[in-house]
Amino acid sequence: MQTLSVELNGDTVHSIRAPDRFEATGPFSIALENRGRSTHVHLHFDDELDRALSIGEANHYVDDESTRRVHVAAAEIEEPIAGKLKVVTGYGSNTRYVDVRLDPPRETGPDEVTVDETFTKPPERTPDPPPRQRAANAIAGLVERGGVPGAVLGLLAVAAGVALALAVDSVIVSVAVGVVLTVSLAAVLLAVA
Repeated sequence: MQTLSVELNGDTVHSIRAPDRFEATGPFSIALENRGRSTHVHLHFDDELDRALSIGEANHYVDDESTRRVHVAAAEIEEPIAGKLKVVTGYGSNTRYVDVRLDPPRETGPDEVTVDETFTKPPERTPDPPPRQRAANAIAGLVERGGVPGAVLGLLAVAAGVALALAVDSVIVSVAVGVVLTVSLAAVLLAVA
């Protein structure tokens, strides 16, 4: 099956890199290759292509640094059809158009088997990001989602709890502060992972 590769978040947040044109002779897939933070992608064929090509859903969520494949069904046609595929990220902040041409399927003999070129090479597996990159993505996500005030407030609460435990010099207060610190540290580790 032919594949149209679309790179997301490669250079900047919500950036889209795709070929100028793509040709297919039947159903194909769109590989949404995310190089950064998770994102929502909207795919839409113009009126000409929409009569022959269809996507199950127009809106797709792609996780951090992952690839999502979207199947495109094609109707049987007798004449070539051309049009545009619209790829939108960042809730409309970035748009890219790809010229798509759908040709009728080639006639193959009964003994002939057509093998797509992508099957001649082993699939590429993207390596996991290094821990430093994962930490940078976690901090960027914290800032992007507005979690900085919450993190600052949490740090102030922990500092106040430690100060109270030292000032009161009570075993019960020290144990309570220890439990709160343990739960807070566990929550932070779960949020980063």
